[in-house]
Amino acid sequence: MNDLNKTIIAFATLGEFLQSFNMTSPNDNGWSQKLKETIIFAGHKNGWFTKENVLFALNSWGNLLTEPNLRNWISEHNTIYNAFSESKTVAIIMAGNIPLVGFHDFLSVLITGNKALIKLSDSDKILLPFLVSFLTEKEPLLKDKISFSDGKLEDFDVVIATGSNNTARYFDYYFGHKPNIIRKNRNSIAVLQGTETKEELEALGKDIFQYYGLGCRSVSKIFVPNGYDFDIFFKAIYSYGEILDQNKYVNNYDYNKAVYLMSEFPILDNGFLILKEDTTYASPIASLNYEYYSSKEVLKDRLRSDEEKLQCIVSSGFILNEIKFGMTQTPLLNDYADGINTVDFLLKT
Repeated sequence: MNDLNKTIIAFATLGEFLQSFNMTSPNDNGWSQKLKETIIFAGHKNGWFTKENVLFALNSWGNLLTEPNLRNWISEHNTIYNAFSESKTVAIIMAGNIPLVGFHDFLSVLITGNKALIKLSDSDKILLPFLVSFLTEKEPLLKDKISFSDGKLEDFDVVIATGSNNTARYFDYYFGHKPNIIRKNRNSIAVLQGTETKEELEALGKDIFQYYGLGCRSVSKIFVPNGYDFDIFFKAIYSYGEILDQNKYVNNYDYNKAVYLMSEFPILDNGFLILKEDTTYASPIASLNYEYYSSKEVLKDRLRSDEEKLQCIVSSGFILNEIKFGMTQTPLLNDYADGINTVDFLLKT
């Protein structure tokens, strides 16, 4: 069995484990118990990593990491079967805004036969090392292909770095001489046309509230037609009011509401989400920007011109490459961040 097949089977085995796992499951050679403890520890280290959000991330990856999915994904790259002859060391600088946000980069590096040199975010240092320990026990071949670094990154050939617009300048300064993918801030938006069903708007709530809006795939702004009735939107997302059970979210909601009120900004508020009319794409936690539009064509032109600022556009029959309501946080293997095909980049570098 060649290295590629061994790698695929190892990740598929991990997928089977994640699909079958739940917090009340019996021990599986100790791995289930270890994962339970890891989930709790991750939540202690980062208050945003609630059990529900971590389980959502793990389950999402469990559903993706099947042998058919992995083989279909890599079959899009005909040259991948020859890639294992020239292994590179790829430094991956991961963000930590949501659980396992850097896992796709990690998977892409290994599936292309390369070595992963990982620098974890302080916000997410618990989950990936556990998954690596599972993978390397199931497939010892991977032990020499994965390493972590807490200090200065050295002895690497390629860089994949994810951060803010500010850190991107730092990354470009230090790593610009190497082949690289350097990701900056992006936001996701939704375009409402006033014809959405209650079910579609309720699904949009998942795009807004999953991971508390901390991900680049989290909807941070909505565009609405002139005269839009926000009561319809608020009624559809009413069921998400339980988000107030999260203290960190409540603190952000109270703080941002106070700031808006003191600044005398006109806002719409349903008790757990603040809507503010704003032309920018990024919005603070517990708030959502909105903007009216009168011309669909003008809005389409604007979104096309702002393509590099946007990660996802949620809508129904509005624009090409749109994402269905409720689907932003469940990307497929070939849904690449910033639209850059990571596997293709690694194979051609």
